[in-house]
Amino acid sequence: MKIQALLSTPFGLAIAVALASTTTAQADDRPLRIGVDVPYPPYQEKLPDGSLTGFEVELVEAACERMQRQCEWVEQGWDGIIPGLLARKYDLIASAMNITDERSKQVLFSEPYYQVPSVWVGQAGAEVDPEGDLSGMTIGVQQGTIQDEYVTTYHGDADIRRYADSGGVINDMFTGRLDLVFTAFPLAQQRLFTDQRFARKGELVTGPESIYGPGIGAAFRQRDEALADTFNDAIQGLKDDGDYQALWARYFEE
Repeated sequence: MKIQALLSTPFGLAIAVALASTTTAQADDRPLRIGVDVPYPPYQEKLPDGSLTGFEVELVEAACERMQRQCEWVEQGWDGIIPGLLARKYDLIASAMNITDERSKQVLFSEPYYQVPSVWVGQAGAEVDPEGDLSGMTIGVQQGTIQDEYVTTYHGDADIRRYADSGGVINDMFTGRLDLVFTAFPLAQQRLFTDQRFARKGELVTGPESIYGPGIGAAFRQRDEALADTFNDAIQGLKDDGDYQALWARYFEE
């Protein structure tokens, strides 16, 4: 009997349903691969044993548990993190990625689940107005981030130094190669403000929305709407139960 004829019979339909159910189960049983750029404390950082921790890492792992999926983190440099998703190297990105119109042309975002203000950091004794003329200043940013876009847009005449990761920015600030750093505020709290040589300059920055978007979200391939919806439901469940708030307080209560 031909395959088409077999599938038209009740027995054939039963086989088709069983095969579809098996395929779905196998897909749901495999680990959920998550692309991440490390380090970016306190959201993502690596422990001495090689495991990952941080606010977003713990949040996404809690969401995976609600989705009844095992998490598998895949480290990827920031400049290749969206291409890696589109090449199916992982199933989603959870790496402090701001939801922007430009990125939304390539990926499907979850609902935003937190916002990260940016901060200007300079020498404690230096008088610097970040809203003024910075043309004579050397500014460090992580390449491809919203901080990079912001500085390029508003201070394009400055000497902008772009680094592949946040560690390079921090290291060059400590060695005196930079006059200013523009970075995520929690990262500055952990890595720069613990040293009395450095201080915040100006106000915290959270806009404009044309650059910053509505907040941080996970990124999926455009076709994976069902996975994004399930992820959104898991994050909302964590908020409804108070687990999200408890995790936030543990990292950011100050």
